[in-house]
Amino acid sequence: MSLADKCIITAALAGAATMKSQNPAVPYTVEEFVEEAYKCYNAGAAIVHIHARDPETGLPTSSIDVLREIVKGITEKCPIIINLSTAIGIGATPEERINVVKQLKPEMASLNTNSMNFALGDWKNYQILGETVFTNTFQMLIEFAKTMKECGTKPELEVYDLGGVYNTLFVRNQGIFVEPLHYQFVWGVLGGCWLDLANFKRFMDLIPEDATWSTCGVGPAQFRGAFIAAVEGGHIRVGLEDNITIKKGVLAQGSWEQVEKAVKIVELADREPATPDEARQLLGLKGGPEI
Repeated sequence: MSLADKCIITAALAGAATMKSQNPAVPYTVEEFVEEAYKCYNAGAAIVHIHARDPETGLPTSSIDVLREIVKGITEKCPIIINLSTAIGIGATPEERINVVKQLKPEMASLNTNSMNFALGDWKNYQILGETVFTNTFQMLIEFAKTMKECGTKPELEVYDLGGVYNTLFVRNQGIFVEPLHYQFVWGVLGGCWLDLANFKRFMDLIPEDATWSTCGVGPAQFRGAFIAAVEGGHIRVGLEDNITIKKGVLAQGSWEQVEKAVKIVELADREPATPDEARQLLGLKGGPEI
C-alpha cells in the first residue's frame, strides 16, 4: 500500500478539562502519561498530543519540568511522534503557551487559529453550564507560527470554524508557516462548528491543495468524524481529551482503546494506519524532540 493510502492516528491523552472523575483512565502523573502513550503506540497511533497535568491535583500545568519528564519518558519508551499543546488550559498566558515550543522544540505543536466562545452546554435543556473566551489573536497566530518555524516544529492548525481557515490563508503569504500546511478540523465544541457534510465540504474547498488534514470530534462527533476522514483521505484524532466513551454509554478503558477502534475504521476504508516514521514522511517532520 502506498504512503498516500496511510492514515495517521493521533491520541490526545488528557486535554485541559477531562478529569478522572469523568473517566479514571485520564492520566495525571508522568508515569501515567508515559504508559498511556506506549499503549496508544502499540494500538496503532503514530502521534500523541500532550497537555501536562499537575500530578497532585490533575489540573493543567504550564510547568516545563513536568512536561519535559513526560516527553523524555515517552521518547525513551517508543518512537511515537509527540505533539505538544500550546493551549495548556484556561488562564495560561501567551508567553506560557508558546514557551513549551521554545523550551522543548517538539516535532509538532498545536496552533490555534482564531478566538472563539468556548462553552460547556447541557444539550438536553440547551443551557450553558460554563464558558470562556478562548483568545487566539492574529498577533499570537503570527508570533507562534514564527517561533515554531525557528524551532523546526510543524504547526497543527486547529480550526474550530471557517474563520480559522481564512485567518491562516490571510497570513500565509508572510512565509511564517512550516509548509505544506496541516489542518485539524475540530468538530462539536459549543461555540465552534458542528459536524455535518456541508461544513466539511466548505473546509475542504478552502484549504490549499497540498495541505494535509485530520478530524478531531468532541463527544459523539469523534468517531463520526473518523469515518469521514477515513474514506476521504484525511487523518484521525481520538483520545480522552475529546471523548470519554468508546461507544454510547460505555467509558473507554483508555485512549488506546479508541485508537484500536480508529484502526478498525481505517481498515474498513481499505487504508492502513501510518507508523510514526511514515507519519513523519507524510507531514515533513524533523525527527525526535530535543529534551
